[in-house]
Amino acid sequence: MKALPNILTSARLVIALFMFVALAAAAGGVPWLSERLTGDQQFSLQRWAFWAFAIAAITDFFDGWLARKLDAVSIWGAILDPIGDKILVCGALLGLMALGPNPLVILPAGLILFREFAVSALREVGAGKGIKLPVTLLAKWKTTLQLVAIGGELVVVSWGAFNLPQDPAIIEPVSWAVHGLLGVAAIVTLITGAQYWEAARKALT
Repeated sequence: MKALPNILTSARLVIALFMFVALAAAAGGVPWLSERLTGDQQFSLQRWAFWAFAIAAITDFFDGWLARKLDAVSIWGAILDPIGDKILVCGALLGLMALGPNPLVILPAGLILFREFAVSALREVGAGKGIKLPVTLLAKWKTTLQLVAIGGELVVVSWGAFNLPQDPAIIEPVSWAVHGLLGVAAIVTLITGAQYWEAARKALT
C-alpha cells in the first residue's frame, strides 16, 4: 500500500503524455496518424485528452494525501510529484496552443511555462549545493489554479467536441471567465516564482 502514492504519481506522467499526444494528433501535429483522422475522431481525441487531464489532475491531490495518510512520504515521491505537475501543465498548455493559438491564452501560457522552467533550474542548482526549496502554500494554490484554468481552457477550445450549445450568449461569457482565471493563475505563478527566486538568491549568496 505504501507504494500507491508513487504509483499514482507515475501514472500521472503516463496520462499526461497520452493527453499531449491526443491533443497534438487532433491538431494535426502527429505525422501519418493525424492525416487519417476524421472530424469525429479528432473531436473524440479532444474529449479523451480533456478526461485524461482531469484524471491526472485528481491524482495530483490524492498522491500527496495518500502519502501523508499512509506515512509513505519518500524522497522519490518528493522529486517525482513536482515533475509530474510540470509535465501535465506544460503538456496541456502546448496542446492548447497547438489546437489553435488564442491571443488571450498565449501570454499567460508563456509566462507560466517560463516560470516553471526557471524554478526547475533553480531547484536543480540548489540541489547541487545541498539547498532545498520547499513547496509553499501559495505554490500549492498556484497548481490548483493552473489545473482548474487549463481544464476550463480545454473545454472552451474543444467546445464543439463536447457538443455544447453554440449560442454566443453562452460561449462568450464562459470564454472570458476561463481566460480571466488563466490570467489570475499566471499572476500567482509569477509571484511564487519570484518567491523561489528570492529564497534561492539568499541561500546561494
